[in-house]
Amino acid sequence: MQGRIDTDPATAAWEAALAATWQGPPVWFHGDVASGNLLVEGGRLSAVIDFGTSGVGDPSCDLAIAWTLFGGESREAFRAVLRPDNATWARGRGWVLWKALITLAKHIDTDLSEAGYARCVINEVLADHKHAP
Repeated sequence: MQGRIDTDPATAAWEAALAATWQGPPVWFHGDVASGNLLVEGGRLSAVIDFGTSGVGDPSCDLAIAWTLFGGESREAFRAVLRPDNATWARGRGWVLWKALITLAKHIDTDLSEAGYARCVINEVLADHKHAP
């Protein structure tokens, strides 16, 4: 990805995620909380589907939607309601950075729409990391 993204901030966000180890007991996680797995009825969440990657462990993977669906004030509201500690939030950034980098690498020269979306997600993650406590 050298020359395709700003690798210094991406490396810093990744290293922060790796350093923020999970200290809590294992909990159930969905593993793929994405907009396509959320059913909305009447403007409200009515169901979460596709539990094919669910498991027990660190719940930070389920925070990825904070950067893939929410932005700005809605991301802050999401975080305020969930109240994850800073380490869990940093690991969530790591999960979504990993996924967005894979998506960008796969589509960078073949699907400009997917690559553009991945770049937007990466930029959101890096901006969030830059302003992290």
